[in-house]
Amino acid sequence: MRLAMLAIISALSLNLQAQTSDYPVQQVKLNNVELTDNFWLPKIRMIQEVTIPYALEKCEQEGRFENFLTAEKVMHGGTGKVRGAMPFDDTDVYKIIEGAALSLVNFPNKALDNKLDSIIAIIARGQEPDGYLTTWRTIDPKNPPASWVKTNGERWNGLAMSHELYNAGHLFEAASAHFWATGKRNFLNIALKNADLLVKTFLDPESKQYNLVPGHQIVETGLIKLYQITNNQDYLRLSKHFLDNRGHNATGTGAYCQDDKPVVEQDEVVGHSVRAVYMYAGMTDVAAIFGDKSYENAIGKLWQNMVGKKMYVTGGLGSRHDGEAFGDNYELPNLTAYAETCAAIGGVMWADRMFRLFEEADYYDILERMLYNGVIAGISLQGTEFFYPNPLESDGEYKFNKGACTRQSWFDCSCCPTNLIRFLPSIPNLIYAVKPVTSGFSEIYVNLFMANKAKISLGKNIVNILQSTNYPLDGNISIQINSEKKEKFTLKIRIPDWATNDFPSELYRYMNKISGSPIVVLNGKNIDYKTDNGYISITKEWEKGETVSVEFPMEVRKIEANELVKDDAGKFSVQYGALVYCMESVDNQSTFDNKITGEKFTVKPATILGNINEITAGNDGITRTFIPYYAWSNRGVCKMKVFFEK
Repeated sequence: MRLAMLAIISALSLNLQAQTSDYPVQQVKLNNVELTDNFWLPKIRMIQEVTIPYALEKCEQEGRFENFLTAEKVMHGGTGKVRGAMPFDDTDVYKIIEGAALSLVNFPNKALDNKLDSIIAIIARGQEPDGYLTTWRTIDPKNPPASWVKTNGERWNGLAMSHELYNAGHLFEAASAHFWATGKRNFLNIALKNADLLVKTFLDPESKQYNLVPGHQIVETGLIKLYQITNNQDYLRLSKHFLDNRGHNATGTGAYCQDDKPVVEQDEVVGHSVRAVYMYAGMTDVAAIFGDKSYENAIGKLWQNMVGKKMYVTGGLGSRHDGEAFGDNYELPNLTAYAETCAAIGGVMWADRMFRLFEEADYYDILERMLYNGVIAGISLQGTEFFYPNPLESDGEYKFNKGACTRQSWFDCSCCPTNLIRFLPSIPNLIYAVKPVTSGFSEIYVNLFMANKAKISLGKNIVNILQSTNYPLDGNISIQINSEKKEKFTLKIRIPDWATNDFPSELYRYMNKISGSPIVVLNGKNIDYKTDNGYISITKEWEKGETVSVEFPMEVRKIEANELVKDDAGKFSVQYGALVYCMESVDNQSTFDNKITGEKFTVKPATILGNINEITAGNDGITRTFIPYYAWSNRGVCKMKVFFEK
């Protein structure tokens, strides 16, 4: 059954690749990647087996499904009340469907598949005849669930905060993922009906909505995903139209919604951080698909500003609780850091697009930092507690997490838990990428290191890859190439920045030099290799059974921030491989507040927080213990810090 489904999906994927020629580098979709990894596979299994049932129960308790049924009742002349506190509560349901559908690729589950069909049928009942779908406005248009939504009750009125187009964006993203994962059109048809309404409403120059723009971005990338499936140019045009229209303060919120300047004139990341990175991802899509140099120039400046002046060492984005926003350049407080989980997820999505447009390893170095630290810190090891903000320090008292100083079981605004659900099962999408032949030879990129079996199309040839690794616990990677036909292509393996002496931005630097270089072994023999834009580059005619092994030098690295980051002055952080480490008071009760000088670091396997490497540092008879940042706050409320006084 699974093989039959994957065959259908593979054909669909190949058809999509044939239709689009937007990015010079294309993802290898997770339908063609079977994950076997000891680090990531259990997390995706946990999402399916623990987090999704838990979230569905929360949605049931808080009326998420009921709202769709109440909307249907109102459309037929009845009355009802809106359940929930947010105008975007519908998206929790969409994101759960998205994550559940993607999880089915590695973990087929007929019961879950059927459950999704039943939920999709409920969603369809809440959709108005012309395609409109935002349940709170259908139920009680003049009384939105949140007081900060200002509207006269009409559709599209008060778009800055009504989240109608945000709801549509997540609908499009989820329906696209469900289609690719299952081959079914039941959810996709709902999304297309809604998208056609948006085209009719917002692309008509005679419409009073023609100059309006979304308050919370994501509809832009969602529309492009529908375009990639259908080749409907109107969806593509509308996505660019929304972006082109920004900058005239149509939202009335200015920089908060990135609406203070036209997008092509923006050069500093400002405002609500999640809205921002979602918008930048959409801008990158437009830059790639339209070959628009003004967009390309803008996203380049925005990226450099973000990673060079406004990103935490964990990859966290957004320093201010006020407005959930980016702060000023170099404003990166640790105790009061916001660093919303959703922003890190959006950062990953943007980073992948930047790589596929510009083909440089730095983008995946940043992506990896976000992924292994800023993203997965947002969910507990048990899968049922969550961080909304992700600070880099905790005194055990400051209530940073929506009224608490530890992970919470749920939130009135539950965007982060459901965003984790939709994102984590999509991670296999990010492992490989392909640059098809234009001149010379095709290129296969290995961007992330996870054990898996992949099937990659190069024209009429199929290249099967078997990647074996215990990453991120060590830096040893084995890649077996099984090309069905002999073919000359270039294999490009990313050299992580932590295995070099170059941090991929001016915001941080490695204090201690790495002692060695990557060792590359081809078919049992050490080889000299070329590097290209941060990649080990091997061009040859590949045959079945060839193996490339890479040993990255993995040492404890000390990192210090740019001197303009005042909160980190006189301090350093610790990193081992892809993982940033922290110190919790539960392990260091008598030494937590001491300075760290002249320490010698020792790495050893540990099982206290799953399968991790623990770092100990000893000096003058005192031992300190460091754990991966993502694993903190799994043993109750305690103090924590990522930066340590020298």
